[in-house]
Amino acid sequence: MKLFFISLLACSLFACASSNNSSRPETAKNMSTTKNLYDFELKSLDNKKTVKFSDFKGKKVMLINVASKCGLTAQYEDLQKLHEKMGEKVILVGIPANNFMGQEPGSNEDIATFCKKNYGVTFQMTEKISVLGNDQHALYQWLTKKDQNGWSDQEPTWNFSKYLIDEKGNLVKYFAPQTSVLSEEVTKSL
Repeated sequence: MKLFFISLLACSLFACASSNNSSRPETAKNMSTTKNLYDFELKSLDNKKTVKFSDFKGKKVMLINVASKCGLTAQYEDLQKLHEKMGEKVILVGIPANNFMGQEPGSNEDIATFCKKNYGVTFQMTEKISVLGNDQHALYQWLTKKDQNGWSDQEPTWNFSKYLIDEKGNLVKYFAPQTSVLSEEVTKSL
């Protein structure tokens, strides 16, 4: 019996010592697998550089899955206006994707030519990726899975879905495809 109590005491002391060392039990939030935007990179649309999202620390970032042959393609005009007005404060990143009815069929070169010629796009554009499905890019896996981003499971519902990232790299808002970036709903968040 005495041996039993000594063993119990030893186990209790060991458990206390383990919980009091430098690796204290973490909170549920710290134990999650959440990442932030700064964990990702993409190639630029012209494939000449790598877009390192960590370069945007301290600024808000809006990620928009874009397409050239969509009924919402004219939103490029408002995106460019917002970039010209707030480009020092908010980084816009157009991410071409062909996930919705094949509305972005072109190559990266075709997309770059289209955007420059038709809308004078000067904001950041990346290579074409997949934003849905089995081949979904890791960036969009993060954007669309709450267990990774800590905020929402919202998938893009169509081309021109908009995800707002705060100055610390955390996902904080989603705006539907039809929502203009010049709307009060968006601009008051910036």
